[in-house]
Amino acid sequence: MTTFKNSQVLRWIAIAASFIVVTLILWNTYTFFQKFKEEERQKMETLGKAYERFAKNTDLDADIELERYIIMESNKTIPMIITDSEGAINSWSKLNVDDTKTFNALSKNDQKYLENQLKLMRNQNSPIDVSYKTIDTDVQQIIYYRNSDLLNKLKYYPIAFILILLLFTSVIYLFFKSSKVAEQNRLWTGMAKETAHQIGTPLSSLLGWIELLREENIDESIVPEIEKDVNRLNVIAERFSKIGSIPELTKQNIVVETKKAFEYLQSRSSKQVKFTFESKHTEIFTNLNLQLYGWVIENLVKNAIDSMKGKGEIHIDINENAKSINVLVSDNGKGIPKNIRQKIFSPGFTTKRRGWGLGLSLSKRIIKDSHNGKIFVQKSELGKGTTFCVSLKKL
Repeated sequence: MTTFKNSQVLRWIAIAASFIVVTLILWNTYTFFQKFKEEERQKMETLGKAYERFAKNTDLDADIELERYIIMESNKTIPMIITDSEGAINSWSKLNVDDTKTFNALSKNDQKYLENQLKLMRNQNSPIDVSYKTIDTDVQQIIYYRNSDLLNKLKYYPIAFILILLLFTSVIYLFFKSSKVAEQNRLWTGMAKETAHQIGTPLSSLLGWIELLREENIDESIVPEIEKDVNRLNVIAERFSKIGSIPELTKQNIVVETKKAFEYLQSRSSKQVKFTFESKHTEIFTNLNLQLYGWVIENLVKNAIDSMKGKGEIHIDINENAKSINVLVSDNGKGIPKNIRQKIFSPGFTTKRRGWGLGLSLSKRIIKDSHNGKIFVQKSELGKGTTFCVSLKKL
């Protein structure tokens, strides 16, 4: 118990630490993004001032190399468009469109591209106003810009990081889940074998009492029935002892073995349940483990009785084709809704108020894993009943 509690505490500490690390990384990324965005804004404002100074300089002999250098070097990566006060595009930069031409000289596609980029820039960042006076008139130009490609990539980094983290977490979760399932399977196997061992002792004693009853000349109809039940307990013990082991399959007549399991339950069920059995052939052979296969038929019949609430009809039909044998177990019970038909074979799933939800999951493991066959719901209709199909390879 102490080890379990310690593992629980360590797990929560690991989860908390992971959450803190992720939060710090995301916050650091956000802070860096905002800082980088602010630096791009400062670059564009510097560029605006440089344009303004450049335009004001009307002395053709003045040294304007500084302004030209600032203009060219301040914008190496940031896409931008400059418009007049009316919104007409005058110039652009870093947009994969020839900036040596005028806007009107561009192709229709390039013009449309620049107009779309201008809309994007208006929505993304506040424009920078460049206003100045010349000898003749007042001039106003507006610089629009959008985030650089590097900044856009940085924006999606947290999303990519979260996706990688989710993938990594999923892998860890699946690993621990599979480990837990394996541990549970070992536990169930150990419990099953221990149960079989515990049942063995009273079984030996009961067999001795049966022999004493025979010597006492008890009603001959009673002793055989008691013997059947004791043999039944012996079969159950054998079933539990085989859980977790590789079962031995032998050539068997599936018609006879199915009928045995069916008739045993018939003799011990309510008279309000009508049992019918049908097979066109008396001998159809396949490889079976008798104890485990009988368990499957019993589970299906008991489920059918439960679905009918102890009153109705159960029918077993065995048919064959060139390669396989199909054992159909039908009832006229309440039916199975479509949305849970795939879940009914999952361990622990049950619609009953009482029960472990292991019957159908064990049946599936027995048929699929031990007999290399199939078990599935062939048809079901609410209020009319269900038909399960067990399909095995024919010899």
